[in-house]
Formats: sequence, C-alpha cells, structure tokens
Amino acid sequence: MAEMGTVDECWRAMKEEIKIGGRRSKLAVVQSVTVKQLIEEKFPNYECPVLALQTLGDQVQQKPLYSFGGKALWTKELEDRLYDADPAKKIDLIVHSLKDMPTLLPEGFELGGITKRVDPSDCLVMPLGSPYKSLSDLPAGSVVGTSSVRRSAQLRRKFPQLKFESIRGNIHTRLQKVDDPETAYKCIILASAGLIRMGLENRITERFTSKTMYHAVGQGALGLEIRKGDTRMLRVLEKITDLESTVCCLAERALMRTLEGGCSVPIGVESSYDLDTKKLILRGIVVSVDGSMAVEDCQELIINDIREDSMKCGKLLAEKMMADGAKQILDDINLDRIDQ
Repeated sequence: MAEMGTVDECWRAMKEEIKIGGRRSKLAVVQSVTVKQLIEEKFPNYECPVLALQTLGDQVQQKPLYSFGGKALWTKELEDRLYDADPAKKIDLIVHSLKDMPTLLPEGFELGGITKRVDPSDCLVMPLGSPYKSLSDLPAGSVVGTSSVRRSAQLRRKFPQLKFESIRGNIHTRLQKVDDPETAYKCIILASAGLIRMGLENRITERFTSKTMYHAVGQGALGLEIRKGDTRMLRVLEKITDLESTVCCLAERALMRTLEGGCSVPIGVESSYDLDTKKLILRGIVVSVDGSMAVEDCQELIINDIREDSMKCGKLLAEKMMADGAKQILDDINLDRIDQ
C-alpha cells in the first residue's frame, strides 16, 4: 500500500492544477463540476479542484432582485479570488450561469469561454398534485411566484388576470415553497436548464416558447471568467467552448450591453444560428415592468467573424429597438429604481 501511495503522489505531482471557483448553491456546484469534467476529459494532465464560495446574491435572500441595481450581485466575491494574493485562496476560473454574468466585466477580467447551451427556455412548475397544466388554466387572482422582473413583466402582458409575487431561494427551496399545502403560490416560473441540470426535469409542467415569454440573455449556458490575457486558460477553454452557443450568447449579450440593461431589467431574447449557412437570427423584447408597453424586433446577420459579427448583430438590434421606444422604457425603469 505504501508503494501505491507513492505512485499516486508522483502522479499528482506531475499534473497541472486549475482551481475552479463557483457559488455554493447545489446548482452552482453541479455547474462547476460539469466544467471540471469537461476540462479533465480534454486534458488528462490537469486536475481541477472546485471551490464553492458565497456571493452577495446568496447572502441577501429576502429582497426582490428588482430592488438591486447591482450587476455584480453574483460575481464580485468570486472575481476577487482570481487575483487573491494567497495561493491557497487564488482560483484560475469562475463558472457562472451566463445569464447572471454582467455584460461589462471589470478591468482585468474576461469571458474566456461559453459552454454548450442547455435548453434556454423558462418553464412553468405547478405544485405536486395540482390539477392545472398551464397559466391559462389558473383562476383569476392566482399568485405566480417568480424572482425575475423580465418574467413577470412579459407574463403580465399575456395574463393580466394573474398576480405576480417575488420568490427567492435556490431551486429546492422554491420547489418546497410551491409544494407547501399552505402556500400562496399557485405555481412558480423557473429556468428549464436549472431543473434539467439538477435532474428535476420531471417537475416541468410546461416549457414556454417565445410566443409566451422570451428567455433571459445567456440563459442555459455557462460563462467561464478568467484573468484577462491568461493564455494558458484561453488555450484550455477553447477546447470546451461551443461555437453555436458562443455566437448566440455573444449576440444576446451585445444587445443587452447596448441597451444598458442588467439581469434585473425586463429584456428577453431568442436566438438561433445555422452552422451551415452561418446565419444568425436574433429576436429581442423590452417590456415595461407593468407589462403595458413593449418593443419587439428581429435582426439577421451572416457571421464571418465569430466575435465581431455576433456582437454587431446584437448592437444592430439594440439600435433598432431603442429607436422604436425601448430606451424610454428602460429609462423609466431606472428612474423608478432611483426613487425607491
């Protein structure tokens, strides 16, 4: 046994290490482990320990997300670790849900890669044993739980007879809340990808198409953040980055960045990229918080330069939407937030 231990120690000493950081929630850990497995599969000489860390968004669970202006709600504490002076605390890579990642990163950081997207749709989750199968089935006045102003704003347009209230917590906490016999919630709205990654796809009552609700920017993909100019990490992440997801998500993020929106603003998207024709189709919507006003449009572009053309498509769509009234809607939302 002693000899085996020595062999193991020598093998570990030969391996290079990439420390992966992510949030502490069960879903975040699953996502970090997914990236760990992707890297170790492509690079057997790398060992990738996962560090689960707490962020501001994890600490403040009682306030609605809409009341925060902060685009770094889920990211700042993790970013600090990329440049930590203590080697024991320093990490090399952050795994984000891309939808929670700011579209403008602080100086010294960059988006090093985007993984293959899981189903980007939003979905309806009814309590266990509920007789209802869709939002249109619910009685007037029914309470729908969602932490997202994007979701509630879009659904208010389609279902003005329903009430929408904030619900916070991780996936399991929200499921427990909606399943509680004493709950006020008739249903909740979640991202399909989170349930799929957690092995809870059976809880999806209905997936929404864009006819009902456009999904969040970057939803379903993982964003891999690194120190800017880290050539070792860029070389590694290139091998686990998905082309189709990258094109779509870069365009979506450019749309949001040009509109100057964050993850707490009602901007929804839908995108598709044909690898054969290289055609990207990007659709977007901006909705007032009460659902009374909306601007919706579409942009198509042939992608020759992955980064530049993808972002160009998002920028072009944003400019069209701003000219049609999206800027006024977003300005009004930001003014309301300042007044609160």
